Amino acid sequence: MQASTLKPVIDVSQLWMLLGIPHGPERCRGGTVTDSTAQDGHIEEEIRLETARGPVPGTMFRPSRPGPHPAILYCHAHGNRHDIGRRELREGRTALPGGAYGPLLADKGYAVLCIDMPGFGDRQTEGSESALAKAADWTGQTLFGLMLADLSAALDYLAERPDIDARRIATFGISMGATHAYWLAALDARIERTAHLCAFSNIAGLIEAGTHDLHGSYMTVPGLLTRCDMGEIAAMIAPTPQFIGAGGTDPLTPPAGLRPAIKTVREAYERVGASDRLTILVSPETGHVETPEMRKAILDFFT
Repeated sequence: MQASTLKPVIDVSQLWMLLGIPHGPERCRGGTVTDSTAQDGHIEEEIRLETARGPVPGTMFRPSRPGPHPAILYCHAHGNRHDIGRRELREGRTALPGGAYGPLLADKGYAVLCIDMPGFGDRQTEGSESALAKAADWTGQTLFGLMLADLSAALDYLAERPDIDARRIATFGISMGATHAYWLAALDARIERTAHLCAFSNIAGLIEAGTHDLHGSYMTVPGLLTRCDMGEIAAMIAPTPQFIGAGGTDPLTPPAGLRPAIKTVREAYERVGASDRLTILVSPETGHVETPEMRKAILDFFT
């Protein structure tokens, strides 16, 4: 449970309001395992979640031994590859040269779930990212908020599975998935720890650097900068353990955005006496990619 000694500049209900989900996300209406395949040391499951807006497909890797297991809600990236979606958990992607995380983390004892975001993977039939974002805007919602609502439903599902330790559910992702991972951790105190790679930056700094348009339209939250920025969002997570990884030459984390965001988070953890629960790894010479050092640090953070 997050401490109440740190008063955020914006609270959870206000954030959901800005996201266009004024009453908060509706709970998951259930989930079904539609397919299961045993592999060496772990099991891969295909899952269908029932949400307020319709079915959402997911993929889980879990240990083959009995639970309850700690779990990771894995948030997939964007990378202008709307076809990949949750397949990232099984197949990886270019920004993850060390390979896919699903089997790796399952073999280390975690149950790892990834769901397709709207417009990605098997949900491309719902419409393009641009069309989905525009439709959400016209109805007073945001695509980012709808994505987080789906992830919240996936968190509900994990917390209710008998083979999952509901006290040990983490979030993790790279790029778009990173932003989802730390926002959800800020919005939901059930998240026991969070790790995110290659996306952490104040939006004001991105605008200053002229690189904000590198993000997809999904990430627009109207009015956010009148209240706070990404540093303050991540600061809401304190004192929950948090890992932040970034590349020093990544255009999505330029110094003008990364440095003030990190400063805000560090100060938040210091104020609640939890500096030891914040891990920051910046690779000065690399860009929008996970480095071997990041991979090792992530595995250490989770295991």
